[in-house]
Amino acid sequence: MKLVLINEAKKTIRHCLIGKNVKIYDFVNLYECEIGDNTQIGAFVEIQKGVRVGKGCRIQSHSFLCEGLVLEDDVFIGHGVMFINDNNPTIEKTLAKTWNLERVVVKKGAVIGSNATILGGVVIGESAVVGAGSVVTKNVLARVTVVGNPAKNIRKNKNIYGKNIIS
Repeated sequence: MKLVLINEAKKTIRHCLIGKNVKIYDFVNLYECEIGDNTQIGAFVEIQKGVRVGKGCRIQSHSFLCEGLVLEDDVFIGHGVMFINDNNPTIEKTLAKTWNLERVVVKKGAVIGSNATILGGVVIGESAVVGAGSVVTKNVLARVTVVGNPAKNIRKNKNIYGKNIIS
């Protein structure tokens, strides 16, 4: 990994550790984060400080990855996915800098569909699938599919050679 600093009209990358063979499209803001080898980051993505993105991840356009997030290897993030790191924000806590960082972990091989919202404090299990538009408020078990608002378990998945197979 190498430490990268780029400040251009189309891209801001500040003090990030970037792995080998990483593709970062234009109109991206990355701040003090870590990006693993062979990862792809689409246009109009913001990744905040302290975020760790594993190897072989795909992050589609218009997604927001906030402080306190860990994506393990081979995670797919669909278009417009939002991660939340404070489930009870107030202006008072923000100004006083007393807000509570609620970490999120997305385990290896998980898939998060477009426009999903992942609230703080949850773990999305290995090879789990979060359906498009879902709002995840609780932990998601490994190898299950969840959909809806709030997201609910609808089926178990089998994992064969790193690919999700819906049963």
